[in-house]
Amino acid sequence: MQENIRKWFWAPHSFERYLRLCKRLVINRARFLFLAVLIVLCLSDNTRAVTLNVLSDAYWQVSSYVAATLALFYTVSVKLDRKDKLAAILGKSPVYQVGFASVLGGVPGCGGAIIVITQFVKGRLSFGSVVAVLTATMGDAAFLLLSADPSSGIFVLALSVMVGLLYGLLIDQLCGVDFMKPRAEQQNQNKNNIHPAHELSAAMQPEGRFWEAMLWPTMVIAVLGSFQVDLDGFFKFQEGTMTWIGATALFVAMFLWALGGDTEPSRLLDAPDSEKSGLPIFQRVAQETNFVTCWVVLSFLLFELGMLWAQTDLTLLFTEVPSLMVLLAVVVGLLPGCGPQIIVTTLFINGLIPMSAQLGNAISNDGDALFPAIVLAPKAAIVATLYTTLPALAVAYGFYTFFE
Repeated sequence: MQENIRKWFWAPHSFERYLRLCKRLVINRARFLFLAVLIVLCLSDNTRAVTLNVLSDAYWQVSSYVAATLALFYTVSVKLDRKDKLAAILGKSPVYQVGFASVLGGVPGCGGAIIVITQFVKGRLSFGSVVAVLTATMGDAAFLLLSADPSSGIFVLALSVMVGLLYGLLIDQLCGVDFMKPRAEQQNQNKNNIHPAHELSAAMQPEGRFWEAMLWPTMVIAVLGSFQVDLDGFFKFQEGTMTWIGATALFVAMFLWALGGDTEPSRLLDAPDSEKSGLPIFQRVAQETNFVTCWVVLSFLLFELGMLWAQTDLTLLFTEVPSLMVLLAVVVGLLPGCGPQIIVTTLFINGLIPMSAQLGNAISNDGDALFPAIVLAPKAAIVATLYTTLPALAVAYGFYTFFE
């Protein structure tokens, strides 16, 4: 038996497995560092209560809804792509294309925008559609705003979609539907740059299995909490038990995410291709959800611990020059990625910046969709994201002038 154990541990395939694991640990050291910081904050008497509340709120109020929305979105996307009816409808008119792009931009998260970008580089959508989706999308910050302030979230998303639709149609009228559209040879090259997901992750990893198992019970508890139900009393638990459960579940999700590899395939691939490429839907759900959760926890902690340690009202620091806050929020929206945008939304939720600043950031930011856009169509991506600055400034300062 000892000989069999020795052979198993020293077998070539086992050695390669160890190398892959070590590579993941090295590449994901930032994620493990993030976990280590959370553990230190939980062990400290001064920060334990604040940290546990942040972790629990992030899991029940944000992560649960992110995972449910993404699961629904990716499932519907796969079914539409399989029937192949959508491509025929979009080919009839550029107006349909811009409308389709605007609606997808309004879907929380970056999946809708990534779909539009990949369809553009394949020559199926106009440049106005790209501008429309980047104008309409709020990225992963939409999940946070909708969960924390649903009425404001619906207003911001609805206005963004409307602005994206009108602005995208205007761009197509002024520039033409073939403006910056990739040529045939460039389309073939772009297709080769979209790597099959099975090269990145052929099977569902533990992080995907975690969310597949936890989605329904998590959603039930999250909905009860959204209706202001006392969860500890409802389940006959001691006070604070659900806080510990939520914090523990978030730790598990973050730990599995840290172990899950160094790739984020869901941010680089065309969403409807997930079934053909072999990447399970819940694997993509886990990657997106854990990414959003990490940034939400980070932004929440920065705010709560800042209030705790500074012993001052941070609102006073951000409301001295409101008009400058609007401009700064629009400029931050030009940064690729959802992390900075989640921080801006956290400031809005806590009353540190006005609605006009939130609107400017929501319209100007492109979320994570800008990364694959730069890879697949760099010139069009840069021009499109610069174009979105104009309606962002107009809407933000218009709202600031007339309503604030």
